[in-house]
Amino acid sequence: MTDASASCHELLLKLAGRLPDRQLWRFRDWLAAGALDALAAVLPLTLLRERVAITVAESLLLNAALVDAGADPGHLNAVPWVDELGDLDYTFTSESPEWVSAGDSVAVVLGAVLQGRSEVMDVRGSWRRHRSGQGPASRIVLVTASAKWSALTGELQRVLRALGTYEPGVEVIPDSMEPPPYHEAAIAASEPLLPGFVAYRRQLVHR
Repeated sequence: MTDASASCHELLLKLAGRLPDRQLWRFRDWLAAGALDALAAVLPLTLLRERVAITVAESLLLNAALVDAGADPGHLNAVPWVDELGDLDYTFTSESPEWVSAGDSVAVVLGAVLQGRSEVMDVRGSWRRHRSGQGPASRIVLVTASAKWSALTGELQRVLRALGTYEPGVEVIPDSMEPPPYHEAAIAASEPLLPGFVAYRRQLVHR
């Protein structure tokens, strides 16, 4: 992964819960495909249209990710800054809004896809609802990984879409990164999505 791709992945993580899901998953799919030029053309305009303000640190990530990919400097400079972010618009819980059996198809398929991936360190799941209580709950898959973050995000998003989730919530967090508040809240309310995965990974690492 290039430095620009890593910066873009980190930025898109920080935008979780602030950009609409329908846009965020698509941007992550483009990044996984290496389409930084498409992101350079569309992401700054989307931030402006959706009135998403960013911090100074996020502005640095935005420029590091997209300047060399051809982003319009005027669009980048027009994205408003904030000193600090407001409260989260979402709450998280470990309990599904509907009963999910031990034969949960998402967990079964993800377990098969992630088997043998030495870069994957943890896989957890939680359910997100808007703080207003309106709208359906969304499943959030939280993966901690040591490498291949954007590629893994794109792959798992495609898996979830194949299983019927139109706007997949896949958050692949670098093990060296302090989770943003959105992810901290999601992790605090999460449970292991693949029982036994951590023990399995220890065996993998110590072979």
